[in-house]
Amino acid sequence: MLKSNKTSVNNYLIKQLPKATAFVNLDLIVAHVSDKWIAQFGFVSDAVIGKSISELFQDPNTNWCDTLKNCLEEKQSTTVKENFIDLDGHIKKFEIHAIPWHDIHENVIGTILQIEDITEQEKIEAKYERLLFNSNQISKIAKVGFWDYDVAHNRVSWSKKTREIHEVDLNFEPTIENALEFYLQGHSRNKISMTLNRAISEKSSFREKVQIKTAKGNTIWVISSGEPRFKNGKFIGLSGTIQDVNELYLAEIKQKENQHLLRTLIDNLPLNVYIKDLESRKILVNKAEAQWCGAKNEGELLGKDDYQIYDKITAERSRKDDLIVMKDLQPILGREMFHIKQDGSSTTFLTSKIPLIDTDGHAYGLVGISMDISDLKQKELELRRLIKVSSSQNEKLINFAHIVSHNLRSHTANFSMLLSFLVQETTEEERQSVIKMLVDSSDNLLETINNLNEVVDINSNHGIQKKPIALKNKIQNVIQGLKAELVSHKVTVVNEVSNNIKINVVPAYIDSILNNFLTNAIKYRSVERDSYARLSVEKEDNFTILTIADNGLGIDLEKHGEKIFGMYKTFHNTPNSKGIGLYITKNQIEAMNGKVTVESKVNQGTTFKIYFNDED
Repeated sequence: MLKSNKTSVNNYLIKQLPKATAFVNLDLIVAHVSDKWIAQFGFVSDAVIGKSISELFQDPNTNWCDTLKNCLEEKQSTTVKENFIDLDGHIKKFEIHAIPWHDIHENVIGTILQIEDITEQEKIEAKYERLLFNSNQISKIAKVGFWDYDVAHNRVSWSKKTREIHEVDLNFEPTIENALEFYLQGHSRNKISMTLNRAISEKSSFREKVQIKTAKGNTIWVISSGEPRFKNGKFIGLSGTIQDVNELYLAEIKQKENQHLLRTLIDNLPLNVYIKDLESRKILVNKAEAQWCGAKNEGELLGKDDYQIYDKITAERSRKDDLIVMKDLQPILGREMFHIKQDGSSTTFLTSKIPLIDTDGHAYGLVGISMDISDLKQKELELRRLIKVSSSQNEKLINFAHIVSHNLRSHTANFSMLLSFLVQETTEEERQSVIKMLVDSSDNLLETINNLNEVVDINSNHGIQKKPIALKNKIQNVIQGLKAELVSHKVTVVNEVSNNIKINVVPAYIDSILNNFLTNAIKYRSVERDSYARLSVEKEDNFTILTIADNGLGIDLEKHGEKIFGMYKTFHNTPNSKGIGLYITKNQIEAMNGKVTVESKVNQGTTFKIYFNDED
């Protein structure tokens, strides 16, 4: 009875054990189990006692029997980990402790199995290992080490990476004092010392970029940062990181130097340089571009589009070119562009626009380069004018030389022939006849020389003085001088020029010009109708245009147009036509920086337009 009571007490105690426990005899039959064991595996108590382990755990993946046999054979405790699939199909992880079961004589009579569910613990450990691995990888890649400072115990701890950054052995024992000594003496050490002191006293965080000198004497840049740690609301220390940013910082410095160098180069180029985004907003301009746009600095232009900087026409043209460049991904190179500033002044640029293309082959903006060629264009115009003048003068010179050579040679040959006749003539009457021909030839030579002198005088007299004259009065004076011829040949002159018209001319030239054109109107009149010459004036740009229109014989311009103002060119068989008047007149007009044009139809009349320059 006593033994039965004792067994009952033992069974009762075993049932209440806090761990899942089972007593298994030498035959691997379950003798006793705790309630937690039964609950752990979802068994029924009556179905467990007296059953063998192999019956209870038929899962081929479990090695319970092997574990028990090893424990009995070795007669020592064994610990293994086993997977178990519960009734709901969930996989659980158990840690099995097999302990030899002794009787009062220390004989092994079985095995005590204690089971601990470590499923969640395994998950936590696996997660921790993953986090630790990721942390180590991040630490390795980002060159970040960790440190901790325990205020209460004045103890500093470093991670492996922190030791590597400081280039110390793994057995190095860091302290606040020797940790601070690694910071480069001077600015870095003073800064981190004050920062650390403030972080401890104010319980605040910090982040500083400073330099340290490692145990091997290498000076590197690091970012040291820290955060306060609290426990139950009480400050207990600091935790932080130290990151080796030496390569990044040196690369950053190099990049800044390169950017500064590039910026210096761009700002000092004698070119306008800018970068635009997809909306044609300027995101970079150099000094030349800012100055040309009238801005004090680049900041006044950044973010502005063409419509906010240029006039509407220029902005529309520029935007159109931008869109083409960014769409077609083809640059515009060396195109002349005409710009009008906001103050109304104009500039000619030689402009290039180059698309900025990303790695996907899409444009994200463009680079513009412009060179102000306004002065070059002005010089080009001046050069063209000089070339034109030189060409004209050269043509005149060649023509003049030809005329001089031809005419003087003709006169010389004529004189030589007449003198030969004079020598050969025997009668006085014939000799007098030859002498008369010699006198006529002499007069003709003198007239030719006078004409040539007048042409030379016009083309060489660059210092001619222009004066304002009343044109209508001047015309009336010339008409009065030709009154007899006009009346004799029944030619009417209509002067439609108003009294207030004044022109800047050389007085002697205007007399000659008016006299020549009106004389031609008389000389080349048509006998088939009443003749007239009509004079009128109009303004055009910087010119006062005098129009002299007649209804005379007219000129076939298709036949004679190119030589109408040539020397000794005649177009009618009219007596006394020598072909010198229009040549001299044209030279006089051009000497005053003017020009003359002609329109004519045969047997209908001729209209000359004389352009008098009002400015110079």
